[in-house]
Amino acid sequence: MARTIGVGVIGMGEMGLVHTRSYQLVPQRFPDIDLKPQLVVCADNHEPRAEAAQSQFGFGARTTDWRDVMNNPEVSVVSITTPNDLHLELVEAAAAAGKHIACEKPVGRTPRETARIEQATRKSKAITCVGYNYRWAPVVQYARNIIQEKKLGEITHYRGRFLVDYGSDPNGVLSWRFQKEQAGYGTLGDLMSHVIDMAHMLVGDIKQVVAKQKRFISERPLAIPGTGTEFSVRHEGPRGPVTNEDYVGALVDFECGAQGTFEVCRVIKGPRCEMAFELNGTRGALKWDFERMNELQLHLPDGTDEHDGPVLVQAGPQHSHYGAFYSGPAMSMSYDDLKVIEAYEFLKSVGKQQQYEPGFSEALAVSRVQDAMERSWSSQRWEPVRAIDNG
Repeated sequence: MARTIGVGVIGMGEMGLVHTRSYQLVPQRFPDIDLKPQLVVCADNHEPRAEAAQSQFGFGARTTDWRDVMNNPEVSVVSITTPNDLHLELVEAAAAAGKHIACEKPVGRTPRETARIEQATRKSKAITCVGYNYRWAPVVQYARNIIQEKKLGEITHYRGRFLVDYGSDPNGVLSWRFQKEQAGYGTLGDLMSHVIDMAHMLVGDIKQVVAKQKRFISERPLAIPGTGTEFSVRHEGPRGPVTNEDYVGALVDFECGAQGTFEVCRVIKGPRCEMAFELNGTRGALKWDFERMNELQLHLPDGTDEHDGPVLVQAGPQHSHYGAFYSGPAMSMSYDDLKVIEAYEFLKSVGKQQQYEPGFSEALAVSRVQDAMERSWSSQRWEPVRAIDNG
């Protein structure tokens, strides 16, 4: 019989709700789970949000002070879904309190903050989880297996991108994502973190990069605290400056010898949520796009005309975790389903007391690449990926 484990969620905006739903759905989708999550307490500095979350999901308690979550002896797992400027303080407090920690990316506003966070949790022996949820798409896991089995031969080329339009309207409010003090990096943290993690998982470590950045929209309407969402639009009222980047592009040199390009943008017109990759090896190729997340384009030529071109692979029960949602092939899984898988894998690792991937170690590896990219913005040359001094 599964034993219960107490969960606290800090930050009840959109992502906090996603985490909460995911915990509730884990026992339904994965009845073999050894740990059944129990929603103990939710925290948000805006009381109506905390109250609404408690009412909607049935948390045992709510609070406007995140310290109440850390001090609650019934809480063993903490999800941190606040703006980035709170991550360091919250993670260090959770680690000191002996909690296991799920934190949305980017874990720290800067590579140095991420390094401090990773060090704190490593010393506490906390099991950690980072929200690199795109890696859990069943056909992406299938692609990873194909690569690891060398069916594509040696990887020679990789193209990763995350192109979205959530900031394309210049009247979109000046949420925390557009402010360096709260968010740290702009798209380098918000979007490029996913691109780097995916490349690490599929191809391996990165040796050096050369990168550039650009801000296309310099000011936005001020948000009204406690109203709307971070993607709300205002046509009137005062405006404030955007203080981080809208776009990052990079050339990438992998340790294995593969060559790559990364590109991310939050203000581009056309793509809506194009988190995608394409890679080529000496024996074949494949490509995937989150906008069609249940499909993989696979090219494995075998000398016949029938396979001299890409083949569409549709997600099915033979692929990782798909069978927990559907028994038949080609059904459409969703973003939320990936977060349920993420929560399941996290809780499973907590139950076994074995750190899984992606944890804060993987977040630190991502931040090393981000650090090299930022250095390249100034130097305008290739920069090596190296260890981060968190002193």
